[in-house]
Amino acid sequence: MGNFNAQQAIENITAWIRQYFEENATPTTKAVIGISGGKDSSVASALCVRALGKERVIGVLMPQGEQADIEYSRLLVKTLDIKHYVVNIGETVNAFMTEIKKHIEPSGQTIINTPARIRMTTLYAIAGTVGGRVVNTCNLSEDWVGYSTKFGDSAGDFSPLSDFTVTEILQIGDALGLPYELVHKVPIDGLCGKTDEENLGFTYAELDTYIRGLTDLSDKPELKEKIDRMHRNNLHKLRLMPTFRQ
Repeated sequence: MGNFNAQQAIENITAWIRQYFEENATPTTKAVIGISGGKDSSVASALCVRALGKERVIGVLMPQGEQADIEYSRLLVKTLDIKHYVVNIGETVNAFMTEIKKHIEPSGQTIINTPARIRMTTLYAIAGTVGGRVVNTCNLSEDWVGYSTKFGDSAGDFSPLSDFTVTEILQIGDALGLPYELVHKVPIDGLCGKTDEENLGFTYAELDTYIRGLTDLSDKPELKEKIDRMHRNNLHKLRLMPTFRQ
């Protein structure tokens, strides 16, 4: 996109990850990352391996019951040759929802967001056990319109990709030499079977060019208003919790 240099971005992120661990960890502290088999977890994992070495990166696969595309996750940990754990959150989610239903009927939003928060709890449980820092895998495009779960996948200790659009992350993934099917796997929400772009109502290409100022969407005023509205409504996910000061 524009004059984006993927190789230079790789060098910069690698150096930043190393600096983060030098300043906030010990020489044996590990990066703990949730592995979905999609572009973000694939690229973030590869960058952590590049920065720290494969011995200091732990992948965590967290299917909810049966996961149809879990082979993508397995391909990633095999490609990077990193230690990994498979923690099935299906029974935990079911038990949690059963308890909630004794008091109130969960909303659709609760059903969607709860597994993401349980996955983050799982990552912190493992990080706390092995001595690790949790990798946030969000990107700029999804953060811009709030396509993440607060205290779920939007949490973490450090975020190597949050300043890069989806378009740029695809270029980084290709430059890293990751398997094509991992970088370019079409994201599906796993609930209704729709792709991310179908749920959003616009493409990442449209969103990314708008974020980077390459178009003002003046020819698509309804789309511009939708993106702007989503951005405004979801800023609370990106900002620190408001704190009363006396």
